[in-house]
Amino acid sequence: MKGQVCVVTGASRGIGRGIALQLCQAGATVYITGRYMDTLRATAEEAQSRGGRCVPVVCDSSQESEVRSLFEQVDREQHGRLDVLVNNAYAGVQVILNNKKAFWESPTSLWDDINNVGLRGHYLCSVYGARLMVPAGRGLIVVISSLGGLQYAFNVPYGVGKAACDRLAADCAHELRHHGVSYVSLWPGLVQTELLKEHIAKEDTTEDPLMKQIKSVFSSAETTEMSGKCIVALATDPDILSLSGKVLPSCDLARRYGLQDVDGRPVPDFLSVSSLLTHVPSLSWLASYLPGFLRMPKWIMTLYASKF
Repeated sequence: MKGQVCVVTGASRGIGRGIALQLCQAGATVYITGRYMDTLRATAEEAQSRGGRCVPVVCDSSQESEVRSLFEQVDREQHGRLDVLVNNAYAGVQVILNNKKAFWESPTSLWDDINNVGLRGHYLCSVYGARLMVPAGRGLIVVISSLGGLQYAFNVPYGVGKAACDRLAADCAHELRHHGVSYVSLWPGLVQTELLKEHIAKEDTTEDPLMKQIKSVFSSAETTEMSGKCIVALATDPDILSLSGKVLPSCDLARRYGLQDVDGRPVPDFLSVSSLLTHVPSLSWLASYLPGFLRMPKWIMTLYASKF
């Protein structure tokens, strides 16, 4: 990816940091955003030690003026070039981990806590990023989403926001296709982020079925850099337009491109029948009896999620 210019939002830590590391390792120039320069500099220093160039930019994705300024800086310094935009910034993780109440029992601010820096910020960055990509007739935009866009997880604003991210990718791709720009939604599996690791270490998860389940499989979860490996593979795929508008689970991309995680482990297939059955209490006992290569057909998942 030498010579390519990328923007990764929310790259101080977690998945965004892992993506920045992999893009720099591939030789790209990567602009990373976050709210605090000290943590951004730490990421930038590690990223540049791998190759490429990393430029830290303080930017709050909930503020359109700061988003506009970010892309003006990229435009000015890179002479209008932008090859990859990764919409990853998200401020709702801590709120999600701390809030266990139903939506009517929660403060209405829960919506903004989860979807303002997330969904709204992704749209803002997509607008300003596309304004650089469309004139060039090329580019890739990725929004980080999750399986929570298909089925209930954590709370109402989370699921609505993730479903909207998937729709954002599909609808933006529809308008961008004739301009040579691709837009996809990436679903990582369970990821070993710093925040989740800290939460599991200090919290008693015995009374929370979801956290208990997460804790049981956390050691085999994806590293924060696996999403970065997926994005490097997508950005260097000459047939990327054929995937535009689609939801792309990391386990599918690992199969498509022959990827392993950075520590050499295979990527857990969270779309295998056995993995999906673990989420159904009445059928979870079946999971251990099924071979891992049996995968849930996408058309069944689509029907399962259908609201008609």
